[in-house]
Amino acid sequence: MSENKPKLLIVEDDPGLQKQLRWSLDAYEVLVAGDRESALAMVRRHEPAVVTMDLGLPPDPDGASEGFATLQQVLALAPDTKVIMLTGNQDHAHAVKAISMGAYDFHQKPCNDETLRLVVQRAFYLHALQRENQRMQQAGGHTALGGLITRDAGMLTVCRSIEKVAPSSASVMLLGSSGTGKEVLARALHQLSPRSGRRFMAINCAAIPENLLESELFGYEKGAFTGAAKQTIGKVELAHGGTFFLDEVGDLPMPLQAKLLRFLQERVIERVGGHTEIPVDVRVICATHQNLKELTASGGFREDLYYRLCEIIIKIPALKDRYGDAVLLARHFVQKFCAKEGRATLHLSQDAVAAIERYEWPGNVREMENCVMRAVIMADGQQITAEDLGLSVEGREAEPLNLRQVRDEAERKAVVKALTRMDGNILKAAELLGVSRPTLYDLMSRHEIK
Repeated sequence: MSENKPKLLIVEDDPGLQKQLRWSLDAYEVLVAGDRESALAMVRRHEPAVVTMDLGLPPDPDGASEGFATLQQVLALAPDTKVIMLTGNQDHAHAVKAISMGAYDFHQKPCNDETLRLVVQRAFYLHALQRENQRMQQAGGHTALGGLITRDAGMLTVCRSIEKVAPSSASVMLLGSSGTGKEVLARALHQLSPRSGRRFMAINCAAIPENLLESELFGYEKGAFTGAAKQTIGKVELAHGGTFFLDEVGDLPMPLQAKLLRFLQERVIERVGGHTEIPVDVRVICATHQNLKELTASGGFREDLYYRLCEIIIKIPALKDRYGDAVLLARHFVQKFCAKEGRATLHLSQDAVAAIERYEWPGNVREMENCVMRAVIMADGQQITAEDLGLSVEGREAEPLNLRQVRDEAERKAVVKALTRMDGNILKAAELLGVSRPTLYDLMSRHEIK
């Protein structure tokens, strides 16, 4: 029966209130956790759409620090989860803080059963609407790469590579800095492949504790360890017939590297605590921001696994290396968040555009999206200014756009490089540059090169 019910997580340390909430909310499959650690474990394993959470959790049952910390970590793991905070504390400031941190709602204890049921029902309804909206947006593009915005030649080459590789069964390694869009491209590989009608399962090796990662990947049998009350299928097995995306594979612990290698070689898995080999047919796509070759050389990553995973390597350029993409993406995100926040259309001021072009974007597209979202919310008037963006670009000079300046700078660099390569020999440097010796002297004089 519970398999057809939506999952609701109750985070409450009082056994009496746990029992009362279970009884009051029996329309759902109720999961219970008494502290932060068990709550996070439940969120990882069951991905409940709605969570009710007591603000006073051990070891700080009379305060709010543990409740706020749990709220923050739950939303970091599952941003779409609707968290309803419950507390006996009458402090209005706690309610304001919880909502500002991303909580869906806030109620005082003791709660009226009918009111709480209504709030929980609305939270599930809103979560379902948002999921449906996301599915419609993903299905709305004309192509799997339709949502990728770029005009950079290097990124367009990456897109062409994705289209060529997608129909094959080869394992693909996506290399790129954090925030460059590795999961977007992994999903495109799946959608353009013959497996597009089956599941796409993703797991982040860096986000799950080492002691839980094996059971997340391969599942476990009932009784395999304390708390294993029923047989649970792992993410690899759930992806049977489809695509399995292993993000941040460079963080995979060494013991699990050996088990992953065996799976890639034999295409069978064993659940934790089990002894039966289960055949699984999946296409494996991996991603990492680390240099796997250096990691392999230092002994941090198995060489045999590296060659299994890297049948095809696709390198994704950082945003700072995608010429013209920063401003293009910024304008796209401005339109997106203006529509989302119900604001009239905003425009980027000239100083904002200059700041976007000069900034290095270490967090890449993810940082860009967060930066623009904040600016749309905070901006006054009809324009987003450099001050609204809050980018630190001091010490970096803007690249010239005047063609004469660009040409002069390129000319100066070429002369310096030629003289350096030829160890100051004017005749040889002139030959390398394809000019006469008098012309080279003129160029050196014009650019004040001694």
